[in-house]
Amino acid sequence: MRKLLTLFDINSDEFYGLLSLAADLKKRMANEERPALFPRSIQGLLFEKPSLRTRVSFEAAMTQLGGSSIYLGSDVGWGKRETAADFGRVVSQYLDILVFRGHSHTDFVELADQCECPVVNGLTDFSHPCQALADLLTVQEHTGSLTGRKLAFVGDGNNVARSLAIACGLAGAEMVLACPTGYELSDDFVNMVQDIHPELRLSQTNDAITAVTDADVVYTDVWASMGQEKERAKRLRDFADFQVNDALMSHAANAACFMHCLPAHRGEEVSDEVMDGPASVVVRQAANRMHAQKAILVWLLQNGSFSI
Repeated sequence: MRKLLTLFDINSDEFYGLLSLAADLKKRMANEERPALFPRSIQGLLFEKPSLRTRVSFEAAMTQLGGSSIYLGSDVGWGKRETAADFGRVVSQYLDILVFRGHSHTDFVELADQCECPVVNGLTDFSHPCQALADLLTVQEHTGSLTGRKLAFVGDGNNVARSLAIACGLAGAEMVLACPTGYELSDDFVNMVQDIHPELRLSQTNDAITAVTDADVVYTDVWASMGQEKERAKRLRDFADFQVNDALMSHAANAACFMHCLPAHRGEEVSDEVMDGPASVVVRQAANRMHAQKAILVWLLQNGSFSI
C-alpha cells in the first residue's frame, strides 16, 4: 500500500508517470470523458486549516472518479479526544483513502503510520507535494519540457519551496531561491534533497534579480503564511525588496511564466500587473491541482499502478 507524505516518497519514473496520467485525465475531461474508475469509493478529508483549492479540487477529483468525499473538521476530535494512533487505526476502517491538511508534519506522519488505507499530504508545515506536482504539470504544459528549465522561487524556504526543490530534483530542473538573510532553506534540508538528487542544481541568494535572471518560471508565495500572523509586520519589512513586479520579471527569460500557489496578497509579494499580466498562469496552475490530484488518487487507489 502506497502513501504520499512528501515527494521523497516517489522516484523520477513515478513522478513523470503521475504527470503523464494527470495530462491524460485532463485531456479526457476536455473531451467530456470522466471515467468512473472508483465507484462507491470514499475519500476522507481531515482538515485543520481552511482551504479553497485543496478541498474543492480533491472533492471534485473523487466525484469525477465515481467516488464521494467526507469532510472531517474539528468536530471529529482529531488531536484532542484520542491519540493519533487510535484515530488513524479507526478512521481508516471507514475510508478508501485519507487526505490530511494541517499544521504539524510530525503529527501527520504519526497518523499516516497507523492508517490502513492510502494517505495523502494535502499540506503540512514541512511539505505540500500535491501543489508541487500540479505546478510542474503547469510548467511542462507551458514550456514543453522540464529538464534543464530554471525555476526562480522568490520567497522564504517554506513548505512550497521545499516541495518544489524536490520536484525539480525529480524532473531534472534547476531551482534558485531568493529571500532575505535568515529565510533560506535549512542546511539539513538542502543536504537531504541533494543526497537523494545529486544532479539537482539548487542554489540560494539574497538578491532577487540574480535569481530571476533568465528564469523560465518565476514563482512566489505570501510572505506570512497561516500561523505566522505575529511575524507579519517583520516579514513585510524584511521582504520589501522581493516583490515580483514588472521590473523584476523583465530579467526573466522572454517566454517566462509567473506562478503563485494562492491565495495572493496583491501589492505585497506580487503586483497586480504581474498577477493579471500575460505571463501569469496562476488560474491554469490552480485548475491543474484537480488533474494532478486525480492522478494521485488513481495511483494510490491502484497501489502504484498508472493504468486506466
